Amino acid sequence: MSLTAEPREHVQLGDLNTLHVPAVARFYWEVEDADGLKEALAWAANHSASVLILGGGSNLVFNGDFNGLVIRICVRGRYWEHARNHEATLVLGGGENWHEAVLYAAGAGYRGIENLALIPGTAGAAPVQNIGAYGVELCDTLESVTALDRRTGEVVRLSNNECRFAYRDSLFKQSPGRYAIIEVRLRLSRDKPLQLGYRDLEEYLGERPRSELSATDVAEAVMAIRRRKLPDPDLIPNAGSFFKNPVVPSAEYKSLQSTYPDIVGYKQPQGVKLAAAWLIDQCGWKGFRNGRVGVHNRQALVLINHSGGTGRDILELAGKIRETVRAKFGVELEMEPGVVG
Repeated sequence: MSLTAEPREHVQLGDLNTLHVPAVARFYWEVEDADGLKEALAWAANHSASVLILGGGSNLVFNGDFNGLVIRICVRGRYWEHARNHEATLVLGGGENWHEAVLYAAGAGYRGIENLALIPGTAGAAPVQNIGAYGVELCDTLESVTALDRRTGEVVRLSNNECRFAYRDSLFKQSPGRYAIIEVRLRLSRDKPLQLGYRDLEEYLGERPRSELSATDVAEAVMAIRRRKLPDPDLIPNAGSFFKNPVVPSAEYKSLQSTYPDIVGYKQPQGVKLAAAWLIDQCGWKGFRNGRVGVHNRQALVLINHSGGTGRDILELAGKIRETVRAKFGVELEMEPGVVG
């Protein structure tokens, strides 16, 4: 069903995106299940209205108003299924708060997503970006996604392989607008080894015996590290990491390393992943502020909306950062958030 019988008109979206940039939806509709979603989409088709599917608004930039129908996925619910031995599948409605779901799983003693604590947004948005942090990605535990295929009008269940996950990428980004995620399933375990190899985690945990740590302990450590480094979007509007960490061929990395011995890189099967934050910091952007928008003073990957900045302000700043990184290092930065308008 839908939470409203008809769409609302001229709805302000500033509080529905974590950058808090101003935008107006010509029409706005909240849905809480597949039938409500179908109803909203049918209304959009009958009125020749373009559609934007909105989750938590944590990974997009509104570059102006949206002259169509914004459908917000409010599908709630979380429960366990297929629990056997030390494993179970956690089922989450697409509108469930992601961070709360992480703490729920960790509190139940299940491991696998604790490193993804405090990432803003909804469960339904998590597969789109294949969210990741501290050595873990969503694809490591995702079993399947239930979504409405807008091309066929059918509700489908897509397996992990069918989601075509890659670094901050998925089928849902490759086919934008085609799928509206209703539910996700995560395969978690009580005895899965904790992922503690990330340097920040190692340093934070110090001498604590690793065998005594629980999933909740790791989630709390991740939360403390993130709060120390990253601004709370409820207090300082931001969209989290604004740029992907670029991956370059090993030969290119060695060339850069000969000129910049301190360059930060991590070996990957396809080359070396560079730390975008380091590149941006070396170009002098950390802590930059032009009055309305800027770059966080503790994490150069985070662009923030200080005082009434627009989507255009954010995108212009991002463009300047990309230009300077390209000019200095010959490396192209790719934005993580999607752009609307």
